[in-house]
Amino acid sequence: MKVLMINGSRREKGCTYTALTIIAKELEAAGIDSEIAFVGADAVNGNLPQLVKSLKEKCADADGFVFGSPVYYASPTGEIEVVLDRLFGVAGKELAHKPAAVITSARRAGTTATLDALAKYPCINQMPLVTSSYWPMVHGNTPEEVMQDGEGVAVMKNLGRNMAWMLQCLEAGEKAGIAIPEGVAYSKTNFIR
Repeated sequence: MKVLMINGSRREKGCTYTALTIIAKELEAAGIDSEIAFVGADAVNGNLPQLVKSLKEKCADADGFVFGSPVYYASPTGEIEVVLDRLFGVAGKELAHKPAAVITSARRAGTTATLDALAKYPCINQMPLVTSSYWPMVHGNTPEEVMQDGEGVAVMKNLGRNMAWMLQCLEAGEKAGIAIPEGVAYSKTNFIR
């Protein structure tokens, strides 16, 4: 099993990366591989199509996902939003029914608004949302400060353990013959009519 983690920060090895590595260690302890994909400047410097194509390929091989972003102006970064907008538009099949978690990091505030924005992506694509023992956020201005956020570190550890548990439950269900539910057909509603 493997979890693909998308780091939506502008800093490759900053606070969001630090939180993702805490999750990765818990997954590893449960025998689950992980990969952190850094979107960085590729999201906005003309490399977006190639970046999304690469991520789509990685999604096909992933069993679960973590989408992470620092808080910029009380929101996720523009980089993570443009990547997820495009990725969910082209890789819905590769993402559907696979568990996902969202995390954020901040110096001080804006975390709950960022989590709310990020959680909308998996919720529109039939992806079970993996939660933790508190809102999945860490606080700090540097990776070292993040590691001093004892509660935030524990929340990331619990999220990693919950992701491992959910993946193991889904694998056991598949082995027991429990199929992915078929979607109900519907017509899209236009509220103007």
